[in-house]
Amino acid sequence: MTVKLRDVIDVLERAYPPQLAQPWDSVGLVCGDPDEPVDSVTIAIDATAPVIDDVPDRGLLLAHHPLLLRGVDTVAASTPKGALVHRLIRSGRSLFTAHTNADSASPGVSDALAQALGLTVEDVLQPLADTADQDKWVIYVPPENAEAVRAAVFAAGAGRIGDYSCCSWSVTGTGQFLAHDGASPAIGSIGTVERVAEDRVEVVAPARLRADVLSALRSAHPYEEPAFDIFALAPPPTATGLGRIGSLSQPEPLRTFVSRVRDALPATSWGVRAAGDAELPVSRVAVCGGAGDSLLSAAAAADVQVYVTADLRHHPADEHRRASDVALVDVAHWASEFPWCNQAADILRSRFGESLPVRVCAIRTDPWNLETETGRGQQ
Repeated sequence: MTVKLRDVIDVLERAYPPQLAQPWDSVGLVCGDPDEPVDSVTIAIDATAPVIDDVPDRGLLLAHHPLLLRGVDTVAASTPKGALVHRLIRSGRSLFTAHTNADSASPGVSDALAQALGLTVEDVLQPLADTADQDKWVIYVPPENAEAVRAAVFAAGAGRIGDYSCCSWSVTGTGQFLAHDGASPAIGSIGTVERVAEDRVEVVAPARLRADVLSALRSAHPYEEPAFDIFALAPPPTATGLGRIGSLSQPEPLRTFVSRVRDALPATSWGVRAAGDAELPVSRVAVCGGAGDSLLSAAAAADVQVYVTADLRHHPADEHRRASDVALVDVAHWASEFPWCNQAADILRSRFGESLPVRVCAIRTDPWNLETETGRGQQ
C-alpha cells in the first residue's frame, strides 16, 4: 500500500490538533508535497543536521521543536537553517512539526513523561479553557407556539452542540401573570391573574449571538413581554492542556523518586536535580515536559508532593521553595520530551502497520554535551 504524506499529516493532526498550538508557535508541514508518497517516518525532538542526515530519502521527519519558529525572510542554502531545508527537499524528504499542540493534546508530551515515570495520570495541571463563551437560554412559551420559537432561535444560531444542531430541551409547566393598565396581553385580560400552560424551552447559543437570539425570540413569541432567562455558562474541564497530575502505585521517599526519574529518562550532561526533603513521602506528582517554570504556581496549588519539569531558573525555583512545600525535580529539556517520540511512533504504527516504517531517532539532540562529576548535594 502506498502511503502519501497527506495521509500521515491527517493522522498527526487528529492526534495533535493544530488549533491547540499557542498563538506564537509554528506547527505543521514545513517542507514536502502532501500528494507525494512517503517511504518512512523518523521521529525526533529537534531537526538538527545529524538528525536530518539520519532520515532516509523520501522519508518524513516528525520533529517536536520547530526548525523555523521566528519570522523568516530567507531559506537560502547559505544560511544554517536554509541549508537544512535545501538538504531535505533535494532528497525528497519532508519535515513536519508538532510542538505546543503536542504539549496540550491528550495524550501528549506530558502524558508520555508521566508514563515513563510510572505515574497514572489523573488530571491536567493547567487545562485549556474553552474560549467559546456560551449562554443557556430558558424560554417560557405556550405549547402551541413552542415549535415556532425554537425554529426562530435555531435560525439565529442557537441550539448547536458540537456536530449537532437544533438541540433543545423542554418540559411543560404552569405560567402565571397579571396584566396592568397599558398592557396588551395576548392571553387573558387586564386586572385578572392568568394561569396558563407553558413549555420551558432550553437552548444554548454563543454569547456573541445574544442580540440575534433575542430578536428572533421576540419576533416569534406570541407574548407582548416574553419571559426568558440568560445564563452565562462556565467552561467544562477538558482533557487538554499543559502538564499532567499523576499518582504512584505506592508512596516512596523523594530520594527514591529522584532515582526513578534518573533511571526512566535518557542520560544527559544536565542530569537530574532536585530540591526538597530527601525523606518526603511522594505519592502524587505533577509533570510538565519541556520548560515548565510558568506552571510553578499551578503545581503549588495541585495537591502534589513533587513537580517534575525542565529548565527551571534560579529565581523562580527559589521563590517557589520559599512559598511552597512542593519539591522540585529538574531535568534536561530534551530528556523530558524524548518519551513523546515513542508515543507518536505508536500512534503512527497503529494506523499504518507494516505499510509505513516508523522509527525513533537515537541521536541525542540535547545541546549540552560536556559534564563533570558533582557531589551528592546538600541535605
